[in-house]
Amino acid sequence: MVARYQRVRGMRDVLPGESERWREVEGAVIDVLGRYGFRELRLPLVEATDLFTRGVGEATDLVEKEMYTFDDRKGKSLSLRPEGTAGCVRACIENGLLHNQTPRLWYHGPMFRYERPQKGRTRQHTQIGGEVFGVSSPEIDAEIMTMLCRVFRELGVSSAVTLELNSLGSGSSRDRYREALVDYLSPHRDELDVDSRRRLGTNPLRILDSKVPTTRAIVRDAPAPVDYLGAESQRHFDGLRRLLDQAGVGYRVNPHLVRGLDYYTDTVFEWVTEALGAQGAVCSGGRYDGLVERLGHRPVPGAGFGMGLERVVLLHEACNERDYSRADVYMVADPEHAARAARVAERLRDGTPLRVLQHAGVGGLASQLRQADRSGARWAVIVGDDEVAQNRVSLKWLREGPQMGRGEQTMLTAAELISTLQGTG
Repeated sequence: MVARYQRVRGMRDVLPGESERWREVEGAVIDVLGRYGFRELRLPLVEATDLFTRGVGEATDLVEKEMYTFDDRKGKSLSLRPEGTAGCVRACIENGLLHNQTPRLWYHGPMFRYERPQKGRTRQHTQIGGEVFGVSSPEIDAEIMTMLCRVFRELGVSSAVTLELNSLGSGSSRDRYREALVDYLSPHRDELDVDSRRRLGTNPLRILDSKVPTTRAIVRDAPAPVDYLGAESQRHFDGLRRLLDQAGVGYRVNPHLVRGLDYYTDTVFEWVTEALGAQGAVCSGGRYDGLVERLGHRPVPGAGFGMGLERVVLLHEACNERDYSRADVYMVADPEHAARAARVAERLRDGTPLRVLQHAGVGGLASQLRQADRSGARWAVIVGDDEVAQNRVSLKWLREGPQMGRGEQTMLTAAELISTLQGTG
């Protein structure tokens, strides 16, 4: 008996009907990135494991528990990429993109993390990320957030998302904050969840991001990074907030907002929503001014973001009703006139942006019209004996429209058909 194969747990198929929405969302994001001067960088799926352990941090959950890691035939440890920033930095260093340049780069594709699958969280998830190198001032932080604000506005979801903002500080100020946080949490050690007790000695800032209710209650009164900022970090944070205010970008300061990756310094941000249940973050990012140096290059400041498309697509679906039918026009023809209908279909494709689907297989005109209606198309174009005799086609409205009501039809020449449907797509 042949085995019945199923997709691997945590992976998913994007089916017809869904994929059209995905293309719309991806296209809108990529279009905005281009309008802000970002250029595409295509990255490999597989990188050396050490790139992530060194770049992201050995004590992070991502490296400790979530990476798909394996040895190749020569014993070299490789990993499926769990995030894009480290690989983007590696590509910039390796290809000389940081030499006397301030590149703005975007990338797109699957990332892999071994997590517990939930709605909006899969083990293979799709991300669009953007990075800017060589600019240390808060203007670039503000521009990235202004750009993302435009993305959400053009996707029609801006009313469902909120920008949260924080500063982690850098250098000695971050070290002072870490000590203060450990001093605060240590007396509560036995009350913390298991992961947080482990993190207390390795990555205590991650405890602020715990989702365990008892731990969240403890950290509610914990000291915040913004209370320990050095003078330079404070100026950067104040300047960023001033720029966002001037740009009309709304935000709220979340003093306990942290990111799960060690390379972040100073600015961190998240766009969050309450429309998707537990999976509230749809886009995150910040500064990582020490990452390039950590990966073996001279110091170069950097800032960027990563957008989880599974969640953004779900949000787009919740906020925007769309009819993603497979065709705009369905060609209906008597079998002996199929070749003539095919020529009309080609003229329509040449003269309009519409999707034209020609009936294939058996069936009379009545049967074909029923299939046309089920296809979701807005119009049926009919080529029957009467139409051929008058060197015309019939255009039938399958949906209510501004010009004609559902079920109404009119006979037109091919040129008139194109003129009537031009600009309707």
